[in-house]
Amino acid sequence: MRTKYIDLIDQTFDFPQNEFNLREDRLFFHGIDLMRLINEYGTPLKFNYLPQISNNIQRAKGWFREAINNLGYTGKYHYSYCTKSNHFAFVLDEVMKNDVHIETSSAFDIDIVQQLIDNGKLEKGKFVICNGYKQKSYTSRITKLINTGFKNVIPILDNKEELMAYKRGAKQPFRVGIRVAAEEEPNFPFYTSRLGIRAKDILEFYVDEIEGNEDKFQLKMLHIFLNKGIKDDIYYWSELNKIINLYCQLKKICPELDSINIGGGFPIKHSLGFEYDYQFMINEIVSNIKKACKKAKVPMPNIYTEFGSYTVGESMAHIYSVLA
Repeated sequence: MRTKYIDLIDQTFDFPQNEFNLREDRLFFHGIDLMRLINEYGTPLKFNYLPQISNNIQRAKGWFREAINNLGYTGKYHYSYCTKSNHFAFVLDEVMKNDVHIETSSAFDIDIVQQLIDNGKLEKGKFVICNGYKQKSYTSRITKLINTGFKNVIPILDNKEELMAYKRGAKQPFRVGIRVAAEEEPNFPFYTSRLGIRAKDILEFYVDEIEGNEDKFQLKMLHIFLNKGIKDDIYYWSELNKIINLYCQLKKICPELDSINIGGGFPIKHSLGFEYDYQFMINEIVSNIKKACKKAKVPMPNIYTEFGSYTVGESMAHIYSVLA
């Protein structure tokens, strides 16, 4: 008897699954006959199934909507797409069908934003959240967007010196966010990296550099991103609660602050054995923020996410031929 690969799949995983099923001996991905693609285009082959992009965006919006409604949360949820995850125009066209905002990571991304604006696919009312370490080519493009009337451009300060670039160049009032430096786990490769401003320094930075200048610039958002992603472990909840508590402290002296950005990090399906309870995690995130704000007697913030891999990762496939 010759054991087939499908026998291993049947013994190891629940199969068929939402994305994959068999019709006779042919494998289908979202209803697409993969052998037909191979016969027509050959291998190696990369393709995108665009409807899955919208499916994932709408699923995330639905999970947050359910959590907010069930928990009586008074802030709003905003979905942002991280453009560095996939820059292709056909991908961005699909993303923008879903009433989302944009997150950028480089000067190159600002050029993409400008193209979306020029093509009527990004309205000036949408948020453009600008992350990353910013050299002059990046800050100058951000400043140009601000000066052309794009009021919801939010540069996220990665260091204390970055604010000066916007103070010098912006001719319009603007708003900023602050990235809170995460304390990565000691066994993490980037443990010594400190992207963002340390939590213990942010209150002093706000009082010294931002407070009192509300007619020119305001602090709108606190931002955190953990390289490990959004996981149900002590480390994640500890870092999340750190930014929540910082928000509660700052909100009492900074009425303009109204948002927490938890970044990206939703895991995606890398194998048929993937399991992750998205609704549970979102419920816990929203619940943690609500409890801390009620205890501190401050308004609940709007919640932003910047899902990149989650948005596009499960919409793409690579097919290879086994040579030997």
